[in-house]
Order: sequence, then structure tokens, then C-alpha cells
Amino acid sequence: MRTFVRRERWGTPQQLAKRARRIFGSPTWWARSRSFGVDIRPELTDGIRGEWLEPRGPLPGLILYVHGGGYVACSAVTHRPVTAALARMTQRKVFSLEYRLAPEHPFPAAFDDALAAYRWIVAHEEPSQLAFVGDSAGGGLVLAVLVAARDAGLPMPAVAVLYSPWTDMEGTAEAGTSDSEKCAMFAPANIHDFGNAYLDTASRRDVRASPGLADLSGLPPILIQAGDTELLLGDAARVDRSIRQHGGSSELHVFEHVFHGWQMLEGLMPEATAALRQSADFVCDHLEPGTAGALPRRAANIHISETHAN
Repeated sequence: MRTFVRRERWGTPQQLAKRARRIFGSPTWWARSRSFGVDIRPELTDGIRGEWLEPRGPLPGLILYVHGGGYVACSAVTHRPVTAALARMTQRKVFSLEYRLAPEHPFPAAFDDALAAYRWIVAHEEPSQLAFVGDSAGGGLVLAVLVAARDAGLPMPAVAVLYSPWTDMEGTAEAGTSDSEKCAMFAPANIHDFGNAYLDTASRRDVRASPGLADLSGLPPILIQAGDTELLLGDAARVDRSIRQHGGSSELHVFEHVFHGWQMLEGLMPEATAALRQSADFVCDHLEPGTAGALPRRAANIHISETHAN
């Protein structure tokens, strides 16, 4: 990861997007190889674009998934190793959203697409049987949409899962931390590089882009996962703390010795399988009819720490 991904600066927004699209996400052959056990079909309805992943004999309930990629890269296809695994492990259908990417479509395009998809889903599905899941930038979009949905009086999903969410465009949670140089993929200055590519001239403190700065009261139960050396651990810890300070339910689980987005290597890395199994069980525990997943939350040979940072 340090050799092929990490760099101090990523260049102009156009250069950044080109590089990110070349190296982020899983290659097509890996995405296809991890798509077993699910039927996949594209969706384009009312401007909502994405793909459905349906396991054999699905249980009631649905997962709405928002992929990461720094707002400039990746797709529903690149994230099939995660979405297909969640479909198999939870036995629920997954809708994986395709949103417009920056810099061609700057803020708030991605947020608008994610909010429109959420409105579309809750208009057709029972919210008590809905899980809302996202990774990295997608995790930030999930949190931003939850805040916007709450403020608009829309029904909340039953549960949400955030994999290493990016929730602060200013990077204040990472500023001055001694661990920032340990991240295998990103340097602290990259927060501003990717933020510039997405925001253009918009404020970095707009809560639609930096939901970690918002009032996080009134949200559904949330599971957050992060690696112990990744740059966005500070984001994850602050969101977890803010939710609990506002009386909400949040669990932060920190995995040791993993890089950002390690869940993408499910089937190859034991830590990825453990993380997805944990989150699948968390989803199953909160969806009606409340049937917990058959897989254990913790793999015996993988160390996971449950953290509630002060």
C-alpha cells in the first residue's frame, strides 16, 4: 500500500481523480470472483442508479450501500467484494448506489444522489427493515444523509454501519496526531487534496460534506470500524464519541495492523472476513424479524478492540 498508493500530494483535482481511478477499488477480476452466491442486476429508476445484489432465499430486509473512493473514484462494481459478502452473510438484498463523481460533478452532487436514493428506498421499503452502510467517503455520505433525513422528518433506518468514515473535510480530527504518519495509504495533506477535488468552492464545514461536525442526535444504532493506524481513525473516534454524548447508540471497533478499506479483501485477508462478519451480525441483530446471523462477530485469531474514546 505504501508503495503503490501513499503519496504526499496528489496534484490537481484532475490528476488526483485519474490516479485514484487507476488504483482505488478492486479490479474487475477480483470483484467478479467474490460475487458468487448472489444474483446481480442493474437499476436505473427515477434517476437512481446502482445495482441489486440478491442472495439465494433472501430474508426480509434490505441493505443500502454507498461506496467509498474519496468522492472521485470507484463504483458499485469495484465494491462487490464487500456488498456481495454482506448479501451472503446477512441473507438480505443489497442495493449498491452509483453516485456522480467529482471533479466532473462537484459537491453537492454525491450528497444529492445519496439522499435521493435514501428517499427512494424508504418510499418503497419498510424502514424498520433497512440497514444503511458505507465505507470511507461513502461512510461520510451515509452519516450526512442520516442527519439530513432526521432534519427533514424522514424515517430512520433500523441500523447503520460505517467503515472508516470520512466525515471532516478540514481534517481537524487528524491534525497533530502522532499516528498520522503510520497510515499506509494516506498522508494528512491528502485530506485537503481530496477535499478540494470534491468541494470546489464550497465550505469545508458544510455538514453535508463534513457530517462529523453536525449535531449527531436522533440517529439509529451505529457500528463503526476502523484500523488502528489509519488516518481516519480520528474521524471514527470523534463520530462515535459525539453520537454517545448526544444519547445515541454507537460501537467503535478498532482492528489492529490493517490498512484503510481492508474489508475489500474479504476471502483473502482474515481481518477482512472478521470485519464483515461482525458488521453482518450487527445488521441482522437490528433488522426485523431479528434473526441474528449464523457467523460469529469475532474470529478467534483476529484481535478486535472495542473502543470508546474520550
